[in-house]
Amino acid sequence: MALIDLDTLATTQGPLLGLDPGTKTLGLAISDRTRLIATPLLTIKRRKFTPDAAQLIEHYNVNECSALVVGLPLNMDGSEGPRVQSVRDFCNNLLRLEDFPIFLWDERLSTAAVTRNMIDADVSRARRAEKVDAMAAGYILQGVLDKLRA
Repeated sequence: MALIDLDTLATTQGPLLGLDPGTKTLGLAISDRTRLIATPLLTIKRRKFTPDAAQLIEHYNVNECSALVVGLPLNMDGSEGPRVQSVRDFCNNLLRLEDFPIFLWDERLSTAAVTRNMIDADVSRARRAEKVDAMAAGYILQGVLDKLRA
Protein backbone atom coordinates (compact mmCIF):
# COMPACT_ATOMS: atom_id res chain seq x y z
CA MET A 1 0.00 0.00 0.00
CA ALA A 2 0.97 3.63 0.26
CA LEU A 3 -0.56 6.98 1.08
CA ILE A 4 -4.32 6.81 0.49
CA ASP A 5 -7.18 9.30 0.19
CA LEU A 6 -10.37 9.52 2.26
CA ASP A 7 -12.46 7.55 -0.25
CA THR A 8 -9.98 4.67 -0.16
CA LEU A 9 -9.86 4.82 3.64
CA ALA A 10 -13.65 4.52 3.71
CA THR A 11 -13.45 1.21 1.84
CA THR A 12 -11.15 -0.43 4.39
CA GLN A 13 -12.65 -2.53 7.17
CA GLY A 14 -11.60 -2.73 10.82
CA PRO A 15 -10.06 -0.46 13.41
CA LEU A 16 -7.81 2.47 12.57
CA LEU A 17 -4.62 3.40 14.40
CA GLY A 18 -4.10 7.13 14.89
CA LEU A 19 -0.66 8.71 15.16
CA ASP A 20 0.33 12.15 16.39
CA PRO A 21 3.99 12.35 15.33
CA GLY A 22 6.00 14.75 17.44
CA THR A 23 9.69 15.46 17.55
CA LYS A 24 10.07 13.82 20.98
CA THR A 25 7.10 11.44 21.13
CA LEU A 26 4.65 9.47 19.03
CA GLY A 27 1.08 9.56 20.37
CA LEU A 28 -1.08 6.57 19.44
CA ALA A 29 -4.85 6.12 19.51
CA ILE A 30 -7.14 3.33 18.33
CA SER A 31 -10.67 3.24 16.99
CA ASP A 32 -13.20 0.57 17.77
CA ARG A 33 -14.05 -1.92 15.01
CA THR A 34 -17.20 0.03 14.07
CA ARG A 35 -15.17 3.25 13.78
CA LEU A 36 -17.34 5.32 16.08
CA ILE A 37 -14.94 6.19 18.89
CA ALA A 38 -11.23 6.96 19.06
CA THR A 39 -9.48 6.05 22.29
CA PRO A 40 -6.01 7.28 23.29
CA LEU A 41 -3.68 4.29 23.49
CA LEU A 42 -0.17 5.29 24.55
CA THR A 43 2.80 7.56 23.99
CA ILE A 44 6.08 6.25 22.59
CA LYS A 45 9.14 8.26 23.61
CA ARG A 46 11.16 8.68 20.43
CA ARG A 47 14.65 7.22 20.33
CA LYS A 48 15.66 6.10 16.87
CA PHE A 49 13.47 5.42 13.88
CA THR A 50 13.81 1.62 13.75
CA PRO A 51 12.78 0.81 17.35
CA ASP A 52 10.07 3.50 17.28
CA ALA A 53 8.67 2.11 14.02
CA ALA A 54 8.82 -1.44 15.39
CA GLN A 55 6.66 -0.43 18.37
CA LEU A 56 4.16 1.34 16.12
CA ILE A 57 3.97 -1.62 13.73
CA GLU A 58 3.51 -4.01 16.65
CA HIS A 59 0.50 -2.03 17.92
CA TYR A 60 -0.89 -1.84 14.38
CA ASN A 61 -0.65 -5.62 13.94
CA VAL A 62 -1.76 -6.65 17.45
CA ASN A 63 -4.88 -4.51 17.12
CA GLU A 64 -5.58 -5.84 13.61
CA CYS A 65 -5.79 -2.33 12.18
CA SER A 66 -6.78 -1.67 8.59
CA ALA A 67 -5.01 1.69 8.15
CA LEU A 68 -2.81 4.22 9.91
CA VAL A 69 -4.13 7.78 10.27
CA VAL A 70 -1.24 10.22 10.68
CA GLY A 71 -1.60 13.83 11.79
CA LEU A 72 -0.05 16.23 9.29
CA PRO A 73 1.18 19.44 11.00
CA LEU A 74 0.26 22.03 8.38
CA ASN A 75 0.97 25.71 9.04
CA MET A 76 -1.99 27.84 10.11
CA ASP A 77 -2.34 29.18 6.55
CA GLY A 78 -2.49 25.61 5.19
CA SER A 79 1.00 25.67 3.74
CA GLU A 80 3.56 22.95 4.33
CA GLY A 81 6.64 23.63 6.43
CA PRO A 82 9.61 21.55 7.57
CA ARG A 83 7.52 19.53 10.07
CA VAL A 84 5.23 18.34 7.26
CA GLN A 85 8.24 17.11 5.29
CA SER A 86 9.51 15.34 8.41
CA VAL A 87 6.16 13.53 8.81
CA ARG A 88 6.10 12.59 5.12
CA ASP A 89 9.64 11.21 5.43
CA PHE A 90 8.62 9.24 8.53
CA CYS A 91 5.67 7.73 6.62
CA ASN A 92 7.80 6.85 3.60
CA ASN A 93 10.41 5.19 5.84
CA LEU A 94 7.63 3.33 7.65
CA LEU A 95 6.30 2.02 4.34
CA ARG A 96 9.71 0.54 3.60
CA LEU A 97 9.33 -1.60 6.74
CA GLU A 98 5.64 -2.49 6.55
CA ASP A 99 3.22 -2.26 3.66
CA PHE A 100 -0.04 -0.80 4.96
CA PRO A 101 -2.36 2.07 4.02
CA ILE A 102 -1.50 5.47 5.49
CA PHE A 103 -3.92 8.39 5.49
CA LEU A 104 -2.64 11.91 6.27
CA TRP A 105 -5.03 14.22 8.14
CA ASP A 106 -4.67 17.93 8.92
CA GLU A 107 -3.84 18.12 12.61
CA ARG A 108 -3.65 21.90 13.06
CA LEU A 109 -4.33 22.85 16.67
CA SER A 110 -5.03 19.28 17.83
CA THR A 111 -2.48 19.42 20.66
CA ALA A 112 -3.63 22.93 21.62
CA ALA A 113 -7.29 21.80 21.74
CA VAL A 114 -6.48 18.75 23.84
CA THR A 115 -4.26 20.77 26.19
CA ARG A 116 -7.02 23.38 26.64
CA ASN A 117 -9.55 20.64 27.49
CA MET A 118 -7.16 19.10 30.00
CA ILE A 119 -6.52 22.48 31.64
CA ASP A 120 -10.27 23.10 31.81
CA ALA A 121 -10.63 19.68 33.49
CA ASP A 122 -7.96 20.76 36.04
CA VAL A 123 -5.50 18.04 35.00
CA SER A 124 -2.08 18.62 36.54
CA ARG A 125 0.80 19.80 34.38
CA ALA A 126 2.68 16.52 34.93
CA ARG A 127 -0.35 14.42 33.97
CA ARG A 128 -0.96 16.62 30.89
CA ALA A 129 2.63 16.13 29.72
CA GLU A 130 2.24 12.37 30.16
CA LYS A 131 -1.05 12.07 28.25
CA VAL A 132 -1.25 14.94 25.76
CA ASP A 133 0.30 13.14 22.78
CA ALA A 134 -1.95 10.06 22.99
CA MET A 135 -4.95 12.35 23.55
CA ALA A 136 -3.95 14.43 20.50
CA ALA A 137 -3.75 11.21 18.46
CA GLY A 138 -7.27 10.42 19.67
CA TYR A 139 -8.44 13.90 18.68
CA ILE A 140 -6.93 13.50 15.20
CA LEU A 141 -8.40 10.03 14.77
CA GLN A 142 -11.84 11.13 16.01
CA GLY A 143 -11.83 13.89 13.39
CA VAL A 144 -11.29 11.28 10.69
CA LEU A 145 -13.98 8.99 12.12
CA ASP A 146 -16.45 11.87 12.18
CA LYS A 147 -15.59 12.78 8.57
CA LEU A 148 -16.06 9.14 7.46
CA ARG A 149 -19.56 9.12 9.00
CA ALA A 150 -20.57 12.49 7.49
